Amino acid sequence: MAVSFPLSGLQLHSLIKKSGELEVSLATVEVPSPAPNEVVVRIEASPINPSDIGLLFGPADMSTARQTGTLERPILMAGVPQAAMAAMTGRLDQPLPVGNEGAGEVVAAGNSEAAQALLGKLVAIVGGAMYAQYRTVAAADCLVLPEGATAADGASCFINPLTALGMVETMRREGHTALVHTAAASNLGQMLNRVCLKDTIGLVNIVRSATQAETLRSQDAQHVCNSSAPSFNDDLTQALIGTGATLAFDAVGGGTLAGRILSCMEAAINRQPSTYSRYGSNTHKQVYIYGGLDPGPTEFRRTFGMAYGIGGWLVFPFLNKIGPEQTRKLKERVAAELKTTFVSHYAREISLRDALQLDTIAVYNRRATGEKFLINPNK
Repeated sequence: MAVSFPLSGLQLHSLIKKSGELEVSLATVEVPSPAPNEVVVRIEASPINPSDIGLLFGPADMSTARQTGTLERPILMAGVPQAAMAAMTGRLDQPLPVGNEGAGEVVAAGNSEAAQALLGKLVAIVGGAMYAQYRTVAAADCLVLPEGATAADGASCFINPLTALGMVETMRREGHTALVHTAAASNLGQMLNRVCLKDTIGLVNIVRSATQAETLRSQDAQHVCNSSAPSFNDDLTQALIGTGATLAFDAVGGGTLAGRILSCMEAAINRQPSTYSRYGSNTHKQVYIYGGLDPGPTEFRRTFGMAYGIGGWLVFPFLNKIGPEQTRKLKERVAAELKTTFVSHYAREISLRDALQLDTIAVYNRRATGEKFLINPNK
């Protein structure tokens, strides 16, 4: 270990008590000395992703949120509905660290050659507990950022980029030739659009407003459908005819959108001359739900025949499925295209203390397009 570092630092914790209360606070935690193949990273940027918010607040009713504690150590409290407590059994009375990914400078390293090679380098890391001032991690889990990149550039280079690439790789592995994506004006959606344009893959982007549609069209998106427009079903069917997409990734989850996509896929297939079957077309249509922007029930009207699939999809199980070698190749592409295909934009940079302020939470908890926040734990 060649460089000294603090023995402790602040880390954000989320706790759901058996009493039915959420408590989010800042804790002082020990910074472990690195083992031979480990490094200590001073975290300078970590994004607030929807998956982070899910752990941060859980099922708490944020309309009951209140702030206690001190100016230096604010504490957020909120009630958890009794109906949701049964699903929380596994995390009750356990303070959980939050933050899936982040980036920062390696300030200390173990004595292995791999660890020492990272000393002083700016790296991106994934593995949880990133809303912290310092993290001790395996050297092998670090991605060295390219020359000229900042911590903010690299903060989101795992979840969204690997999700976008994972969607495309899933398409290829399952024999589809084009994609449908909902909530497509999001940071991830814009990234997926750039990937598909670069790789010449048909992509149908579904958004929920005319403003979001214009955002994507200004980025050369070829097929954009506004789910709030009266002509949505017809527009979507035409886009599906144009692309031949039979695979969709849905970030919304609840409501009728996933079912409408399947129905429009079936309608697009049936526009081609074929033999009638009361069981619908033989072409398999697949929707993967990977998000929960709408936490309500997922509703389907079975107007899409019998050749269909509905399932869940998450990026880390997918990466485990394809194995370390294929995952490495995806990460190398992300690093090579960090400031182009996989660039991320943030509305605001905040500190750990800011993240517990009610007015700030009210903004980032909306998960609205164009309002992605970045935490700098050392701000």
